[in-house]
Amino acid sequence: MDNFLRYFIADIGQLFYDFIDIFSAIFQFLFRLVNFPGRMEVIKANNSEFTTLDWIMLLIANLALVALIVIAVIFLIKLLRRLFRFRVPVKKYEELKNQVKQMQKDLIRANYEKDRLLAMRMEMIGGEAPGLDDEKEEKDIDSNRNTMETPPIDPMDSRFFRLTAVDNYFKSPEYAAPEYETDITLPEFCARFRLYAASQLHLYYDIRLLRHFVASFGAARIVILQGISGTGKTSLPYAFGKFVQNDSTVVSVQPAWRERTELYGYFNEFTKKYTETDFLKAIYEANFKKDPHLIILDEMNIARVEYYFAEMLSILEMPRQDEWKIDVVTATWDNDPVHIKGGKLQIPNTTWFIGTINNDDSTFAVADKVYDRAIPIDLDSRAAIFDEGTADPIYITADRLNELFDEAKATYRISDENMKKLEEMNEYLINNFKLAFGNRIMKQLKDYVPCYMACGGTELEGIDFMVAKKVLRKFESLSLGFMKDELTRFSSYLDKQFGKNTMAICKEYIDYLKKMN
Repeated sequence: MDNFLRYFIADIGQLFYDFIDIFSAIFQFLFRLVNFPGRMEVIKANNSEFTTLDWIMLLIANLALVALIVIAVIFLIKLLRRLFRFRVPVKKYEELKNQVKQMQKDLIRANYEKDRLLAMRMEMIGGEAPGLDDEKEEKDIDSNRNTMETPPIDPMDSRFFRLTAVDNYFKSPEYAAPEYETDITLPEFCARFRLYAASQLHLYYDIRLLRHFVASFGAARIVILQGISGTGKTSLPYAFGKFVQNDSTVVSVQPAWRERTELYGYFNEFTKKYTETDFLKAIYEANFKKDPHLIILDEMNIARVEYYFAEMLSILEMPRQDEWKIDVVTATWDNDPVHIKGGKLQIPNTTWFIGTINNDDSTFAVADKVYDRAIPIDLDSRAAIFDEGTADPIYITADRLNELFDEAKATYRISDENMKKLEEMNEYLINNFKLAFGNRIMKQLKDYVPCYMACGGTELEGIDFMVAKKVLRKFESLSLGFMKDELTRFSSYLDKQFGKNTMAICKEYIDYLKKMN
């Protein structure tokens, strides 16, 4: 025991004394720091032979010491604040957490109420809003009267509130698929659409415009309606949704949109909920229906289209329709909506995207990559009011509409004579304007013209429209001020190639280009 005590005093005891010396040294430091009389005595004992430089160095040394002390005090105060900062008591923290959860529920219910009010407004404008009922939330979510193989999921328990509510509606006995018409033709479809819009909605359209609009669905998934304000760019796809009894979804583009989350939403790591957009909900709901559905991007160029819509442009370029999938979430949960598979959502072949464009100083120019993938249609004037009878809305499946387009492409092929003329025109444009038909434009032309002919138009009208909208539009990027003579010769070339005044849309567009400069 004595040996251990000697060891303890020699080793552990010495460590203890050294530890005490730390505080002793700090005390001595502070005592010397504030012992101004003692420090003055030291200065007096050494300043008898100080030069000017020595006094300057003395001043600098003391200023540095003061600065060091101030920094140390500030650091100590911050350290103490961090150590003793205000902490919420456990009880108060639980109350705040419950309030946040309640606010999340209120926000989700507010989104639902917005959908219901929008549906009621659409119903007041004309037609019945499908898929929403005054008591839908309570009936679909909380009742057990459905006949699903699996019970419905309470949307409040899912990170996808709105999509889960859609699941519950379409799995419930309340939903029944309509009886679809199967014997309608494309000319009848266009004619009935025109009469329905005029008699039921008081919207008047020229039959050629409707042929262009409907035929575009057979050539592309994106249609751009452009023109001055008030010509019916939004009302046309709206009327189409009413006609097929599957309301179009209107998505108002905002100037601040710059990325994909503006369209598809995002998962909030804090709330553990997915912020769902009208765009995402529309695509998801289209997976349950067979009806053609239009999603309207209203004033799509009020923000840069190639920023927020870039992913969709790439997806729709995929050769197979089963590759048209949106990445929604990276990880899957057991109670995710039924059509979110592997974190991805399928874009069904029932969906088309309609962009409306105002060409003015408040908007951005639309990039070629957008125009090349779309069918642009100009709406520059309103049709005269007419009364030619009435027509009822129809039920038609998107598959039937696509079948009509496929039949048209097999029946109304572009003639060999006109294909040869188009090839010669391509050579002419290359030699004189350094422009050419791209493969994508040629494919769209071969798809569009037969569909337009099947809708009741002529072959040359379809060619005229596509050449003007898809090829001549590229002339705007050229220095037209030095090309008026070339444009005049090209107008004469069109008359010689296709017949005098046959290519009316192209010639009108050439005159417009000449006036621009």
